[in-house]
Amino acid sequence: MGSNVSRPRIGITTYLEPAAWGIWRREAALVPRVYLDAVVAAGGVPLLLPPVGTDPSVLGVLDGLIIAGGCDVDPGSYAATQHPETVDTRPDRDHHEAVLIREALDRDLPLLAICRGLQMLNVTLGGTLHQHLPDVVAHDDHRPEPAVFGSVEVKVEPGTLTARILGEHVFGSCYHHQALDVVAPGLKVTARAGDGTVEAAEVEGHDFALGVQWHPEENPEDLRLFTALIRSTA
Repeated sequence: MGSNVSRPRIGITTYLEPAAWGIWRREAALVPRVYLDAVVAAGGVPLLLPPVGTDPSVLGVLDGLIIAGGCDVDPGSYAATQHPETVDTRPDRDHHEAVLIREALDRDLPLLAICRGLQMLNVTLGGTLHQHLPDVVAHDDHRPEPAVFGSVEVKVEPGTLTARILGEHVFGSCYHHQALDVVAPGLKVTARAGDGTVEAAEVEGHDFALGVQWHPEENPEDLRLFTALIRSTA
């Protein structure tokens, strides 16, 4: 007989991208498996949320929400002119995730936003982005080579939710060329890289609404953020 104890159901936003399986080459809703494995290892059940047919009421069956990483955020969503290096955007996905973020915050649903997810959290709440971070920090360490993760050393503000989960110092895997610029009202920066890049932020007034700029799912040996998300659903 199996256990009657249900595991928390964690929604994860997905991409619509060309994909291949068997003889087929078609557009598909997908997300890297490392997100799924991290949720399962932390004690949750992953449920995928594709950017079609968006209905915020779906959050009523979830215990938590992850806004996953991915392509650039459309600068039109924060009234900016497109930078030459902003070349891969998905406005439909931006809208989908903004709807889910607002609904999650309205419901006080535990929320973990990762990489692009942190950027979407900021933009949804009224902030803006640096469209090409090397213009600001004068290096490419946050995205060293195509499909190669960098490593970022993060200093966390003491007394924050981020610090309670991770301590005041952590290394993360990073791959991004956009980052937070003007921080949205109600969003508190809780960690930065040595070059000043915002690496984590929390939504004030919520028990668990946290975004990080790095990719914690890429380190299966450190599931603290995912475990904290699962525990916050209790």
